Amino acid sequence: MADEDVISVSSGEEQQDYPQRRAILEPAIHNVVNALGGYEGGVYRLGDEVYGCLKDLKKFWRKDDTDDERTVARILWAFRVLPNDLVPIILETAGKGHVEDKRAIACADLITAMTWPIDLAEELKELDEELDRGTDYTQLVQSHLHYKAALLAPGVLQALFSIVLPCLARGPKTRTERDVQIVNVVLHLVRNLAFIKDLPANVHLSADQAEFSSLQSKLIRALSESHFFDLLLTIASSATSDAMFNSWNALVLEIFYLLFRGVRPTQLVLDQTAQTKQNLRQLLTTEDRRRRDFARNAPSRHSRFGTTISVRLNPKKVSGASGVPTEGDPGTPTPPNESSSSQPIVLHRQQALSKESGAVIDLVKRQNKQKGKKEDEVARNDNLTPEARTVLRGLARTFIESCFNPFLASLLKDIKSERPKITEKDNLRLLFVTEWFLEYFLAVRTQEKNVDASERWAFGLVGEVIERSWIVWVLKRMNGAVEEKPKSWKELQAGIECLTQLLALLEAMASTNAEGSAGEELHEAAALLQQQLVYNGQVLDAALDGLRMYKDGTQSLNFLRSSVHLAYALMRMLEKWAKTSGDGSYVRKRVKPKKKRRAKGATEEEPDGVPDAEEEELAEGPPQDDVIEETMFTFESFELKFANSDITQSLLTYVGRHNEFTSSEEMKRVVSLLHRQAVRAKAEGLFFQVSTLNLFKTILADQKSFPKDQPYKDLVALINYVLRQFFKAVEADSFVLIEAFFPKNRNRWKRYSTWEPENKAKKTKEANTGLPPDVEVKKGFSWSEQLAIAMAALQDAGQSELIEWVKEILAIVIAQRQRIEERAKNDPAQDASHDGDENIGEDAIETCDPSFGGATGVILKKYFCDAVIPYTTDARADAATRNPHLRLMFRLAHFHLLRDDDDNGDLDASDEPQWYIPAGIEPPDLQRSLTVIEQFETTPLDLEGKRAAQLLRKKRQTRRRRRRRRTTASGSEGEAKEDDDSDDDDDVRKRKVARKAREQEKYMSAQFIEDSDEEYGRDIDGFFAREAALRERTALAAIDSLSHIGTMRPTGTKKRRR
Repeated sequence: MADEDVISVSSGEEQQDYPQRRAILEPAIHNVVNALGGYEGGVYRLGDEVYGCLKDLKKFWRKDDTDDERTVARILWAFRVLPNDLVPIILETAGKGHVEDKRAIACADLITAMTWPIDLAEELKELDEELDRGTDYTQLVQSHLHYKAALLAPGVLQALFSIVLPCLARGPKTRTERDVQIVNVVLHLVRNLAFIKDLPANVHLSADQAEFSSLQSKLIRALSESHFFDLLLTIASSATSDAMFNSWNALVLEIFYLLFRGVRPTQLVLDQTAQTKQNLRQLLTTEDRRRRDFARNAPSRHSRFGTTISVRLNPKKVSGASGVPTEGDPGTPTPPNESSSSQPIVLHRQQALSKESGAVIDLVKRQNKQKGKKEDEVARNDNLTPEARTVLRGLARTFIESCFNPFLASLLKDIKSERPKITEKDNLRLLFVTEWFLEYFLAVRTQEKNVDASERWAFGLVGEVIERSWIVWVLKRMNGAVEEKPKSWKELQAGIECLTQLLALLEAMASTNAEGSAGEELHEAAALLQQQLVYNGQVLDAALDGLRMYKDGTQSLNFLRSSVHLAYALMRMLEKWAKTSGDGSYVRKRVKPKKKRRAKGATEEEPDGVPDAEEEELAEGPPQDDVIEETMFTFESFELKFANSDITQSLLTYVGRHNEFTSSEEMKRVVSLLHRQAVRAKAEGLFFQVSTLNLFKTILADQKSFPKDQPYKDLVALINYVLRQFFKAVEADSFVLIEAFFPKNRNRWKRYSTWEPENKAKKTKEANTGLPPDVEVKKGFSWSEQLAIAMAALQDAGQSELIEWVKEILAIVIAQRQRIEERAKNDPAQDASHDGDENIGEDAIETCDPSFGGATGVILKKYFCDAVIPYTTDARADAATRNPHLRLMFRLAHFHLLRDDDDNGDLDASDEPQWYIPAGIEPPDLQRSLTVIEQFETTPLDLEGKRAAQLLRKKRQTRRRRRRRRTTASGSEGEAKEDDDSDDDDDVRKRKVARKAREQEKYMSAQFIEDSDEEYGRDIDGFFAREAALRERTALAAIDSLSHIGTMRPTGTKKRRR
């Protein structure tokens, strides 16, 4: 097809570029702006139609909702509408007392729209790569800075606040929806101003540009002077009692987040005049340290020409390079070879005299490119003036004393209720604001240690954070942040910091020196909360997950700093708690139920390929929620769990950036955690890696520049300890040098560490009962294959005679039951007299004993009774009791184990278990077992080179434990304990009475013995006739049976536990 035949199809709207749109809108907007008014003689004169013009400008502004270029916003910025017209209109109307003037309200509405925050990240995501290639937001961001500076002019915020006052002064009955909207607009304007970020401070900027680096400080002072902070505190304190104030709690939360995220709480606690001197002192210290570091490595005056050193690499190859004959060919000189020769390297640095040549050579190499530092996305560092910090300090104190608890409770209620005003970012803001005020609260209490206890802040001021609902919500948000795709690292960091301050609050409560009952109550409350946190288990996992998931470049350094702080605080708390609470406690562990699958090859005819009955019920039932299990917790085991390779790498990454630490406390935390891994957990093998050893070498080379604080000395001592352990391991096994190039995950570090497994008796069934635990075949095998594996295990152990014993038992029982079956078919009349006077049909069944229960306790009338397996020798009795492979073969061949009712069916070592073949197992089933055994004796199963023991595992005990309701009150807890004890005593007493009654009874024939002797009086002749018939049948059965296997048990039938 020719090019001229191609028809281009495109949208006319797409062809309308930015200049054409601006050319259309600019004249119209210019006419409206001119009609607003102007200056005459230095005084701004309002136009006749100023209100209509403001409404027209708002209509023009709405056109930007569908315009990615924000054409109207750029035009209004070009005309400087806000500083030249809107600000004077506000001052002329609301500033002169016309607070309800509709012109002032319309002007405030337009200003709020023009200063609405621009989320650059979201805007850039929505841009089209082709159509919006030239879009530039620099001009819009710059316009917001100028708008903020214009609105901070004297009197502007006071005029805006005067617009709000009449709306708030009206009572609930006279208040209209428009009043609420006016307050909402002004509060959003305050939020917009707080959102605009200042330019970074730079001494090279001009005076006008330097003004834009301190706008946030001016805003804080202006909000305080115009009483906006009083309004915010009123809304926060009344959020739970007034519906109107409650509708703005999320907006107030955002404002507090924007104001407080630029300063750390510890900076507000100190006196601001002293804080300025301290900042200057820190800067001078940093500058002095950098100067010393440079002087240590700087060249001296004559080093360039006065020092020349020749370094020859690989000197063993000098002979080949110089032409000297080698041993292999003494008569012929070897020509020089560049690839095998040693080239000399000339160094002109004085450090080459005292340092390693390799280190000096590395100085001239190009430094490895480091990943860019990821900026902290939760908080930022605003350059606030001392006056602004003083204002924020007073705001924070007032907020904690009067607003913290009700404000937090109202927000948490709205979040759980999923109110429309709550956004996803409000969760992050609430976590950050709560963490900030908790840290400030603890910092103030620490500073007021010498103050009278009555004058210090009480813990009740922040009591909302120790409520169960708050802690559960924080943990839920952290879990949700991890499970999201992509993961929400910002929210996870905020949750980690919030948990850290919660642990610090509990520590402060536990260490308080208050006298009297108040101090005891605080100590008890702290101990109870610590116990609940440990029992919950999620806090323990969160402390490990933060360090385990850190990757350099993915999360910020502050994320790693927060994770290290949480782990350090949790370790300290657990160590103190373990010393006071004892050896261990229980911890909840959430386990998701496994999906039940039928074993490989399992069918309806092979039920043994399916899990046991209780597991079948779980698999067939409705979807189950996560199962909560309780495991024993000890501090030593948790410390060993902390010895993880991923955690170690995160800690080493943090240590490698020690030059960015702002205080020695950060070094103290990370050194403490590394010490717990290397020394306490004896996991020094985690550090036997080339990258780690290289980091240690760098740190030791720079130790002269470290501060004189103790944490830095501890770091050097810890590194020397690890290096000593490494070289000891190398002396014992030189292959450790090769293993240093491989990761130490999956517990591989244990082979190179001094860690040893705990030498204590395992809490297995064998330890409890004296009997070895039962085994089962791993999943994926059919019933016949499982039977073959059990036979192979016996054959590998040299116990083939036990297989012959099983075959003999099966053959005898099959023959005996086949004869009974044939006799029942040939003589039905004799079989009909089995029950005395009644004539029962062929399908009738009769239960041996009501206490037996279940389908296996039923004797088919025309068939058989349970066949007990006799132990003819002590060897066979011992094998049936203690040989797990034979017991497995018994179970697979449809043998059952008789258990007593007491002690939950557990057998002691002194008991001899009784095996039997239930009456419900028919001869064809037994014959199939016998055939399979004979078949695999002739042709064993191919185990693919594995031993049979490798295909076995310990049998899992499927027991159910009823969960009891736990109470926290002492009285109810005691009553619950009494009830549990009484229930246990009743059960024990009932079991003892039942066992004693069974021992006293002497069963002659269990299915015909009556409970009383009244029958002798009313029908003595019939009784003797039935006894005679019974004796005849018993004699006939004795003649037909072999080895008396088919006889009834002398103790009668008992209840078997499925």
